[in-house]
Amino acid sequence: MERPEGNMKHRVARTLKWNVLDKIATQALYGVTGIILARVLDETDFGLIGAVLVFQSFATLFIDSGFSYALLQRKRPTREDYSTILWFNLAIATLSYVILFFAAPWIAELFENDLRLIPLSRVMFITFIINAAAIVQTNRRMKLMDVKMVTISNSMGLIAGAVTGIFLALTGFGPWALVWQAIVNAAVKTLLLWGTDDWRPEMRISFRALRSFFNVGSGVLGTSFLSVLFQNIYSFLIGNRVGLLPLGYYTQADKWSKMGVASLSGIFTQSFLPLLSEYQDDHEKYSATTSRINRFASYIVFPSFALLIVLATPIFHALFGEKWDPSIILFQLLLIRGIFTILVTLYHNYVLSLGRSRLMVYSEIIRDGSALIAIAVTLPYIALTTPDDVTLGITIFLWGQVAAAVIAWAVMLVIAAKTSWSSPWRYVTDSLPYAAQSLLIAMILFFIRGFIPGAWTQIVVLTAVGCALYLGINHLLGSRVQQEALQFIASRFRR
Repeated sequence: MERPEGNMKHRVARTLKWNVLDKIATQALYGVTGIILARVLDETDFGLIGAVLVFQSFATLFIDSGFSYALLQRKRPTREDYSTILWFNLAIATLSYVILFFAAPWIAELFENDLRLIPLSRVMFITFIINAAAIVQTNRRMKLMDVKMVTISNSMGLIAGAVTGIFLALTGFGPWALVWQAIVNAAVKTLLLWGTDDWRPEMRISFRALRSFFNVGSGVLGTSFLSVLFQNIYSFLIGNRVGLLPLGYYTQADKWSKMGVASLSGIFTQSFLPLLSEYQDDHEKYSATTSRINRFASYIVFPSFALLIVLATPIFHALFGEKWDPSIILFQLLLIRGIFTILVTLYHNYVLSLGRSRLMVYSEIIRDGSALIAIAVTLPYIALTTPDDVTLGITIFLWGQVAAAVIAWAVMLVIAAKTSWSSPWRYVTDSLPYAAQSLLIAMILFFIRGFIPGAWTQIVVLTAVGCALYLGINHLLGSRVQQEALQFIASRFRR
């Protein structure tokens, strides 16, 4: 096997390429399916699935237990390590399914006592066990920085799930289309990963191995638990306090915003965490690498999200008509929050790669404390509506969460910079040029948009103008990140 230090730059580039292709293919397939289902299904159907996903997220978190990240952080995991994590994850997945199977009636009571939630949740939760079987197979390929098959399996799973979901939606199965889409997606992906790898686990669990992962794994689990809690508490509060129809609008906005947030977070974690773990003993090289990653991430994140915020209305109108208009402002606010979420995830990776996961728990406590204060301040207004705006209260609620996300970013900025032998000001200056350019270009595009008729025309023209301005400004400023990115792309075409 090729050693990571033998040709690290090539391995990182190859891993980054396949991770980007994976996310592009995933989001393209997910997006096409989502557009069709959003046109066919009712708003309340998405509200029902949104209610189920609140509990699914927590169970999935405990199934992973943070140990898969500990495997990535470890330089040389053994077969015993992988086997132990696999069987442990499957055991937790089975236990989670049994508990939530019997808790299904209680879940229905929490959301307007809608009894449809009982069978929907009991079937949807089967994905726990299926996905748990794929965690280690995915992790092994990520650790080897060979994620080609992960990309293929994800794409094939999405295609199979899309065909299933669209067929069931068109034949009148309502929210069941979304449930079976998820199950088929997970099953196909897992089967492909196992069928294309000759690795097989040992038939035992090593408690010694479990203990060895506990320090990093428990820190990640604690951080992830708080993160998932505050990602899903919004859906719970909206569904419980406002109703399933507004929850449907929020679920749609959340789903589309997460496509960008989750994709970029996943790309950065899968591409850079293995690299950083190799440099954890070289302080100077580690600090220089984090600074370079900061600039690359900022170069991508700020303009991408600024453009999406500008194009939110024409995108929704072009794809869905006016059916989901109440979701647009929620989508924009979630994108603003998503910028800071991605940066915090990036900083978490720096801390995690050094095995300092307990610091992540402390930062998460501060972040969630800020979110709790924001919830306490805005919750009395969450059910506010007007004849023209059924999501007014939810909009106020999300503004509070944007403020909390900014505070979380500032705290994690200080922690990550000091942990990685750098300074907070260096981190800020890594990102500031790209943030300032993106804000300026977004303002220009908002002004231009009013003079362009038609949703599709706005999307095409504003995207072209925005990209031209961004590339031109960075060319004039001599951006090394852009030069390296363009050189890498050009080298791919020359092959």
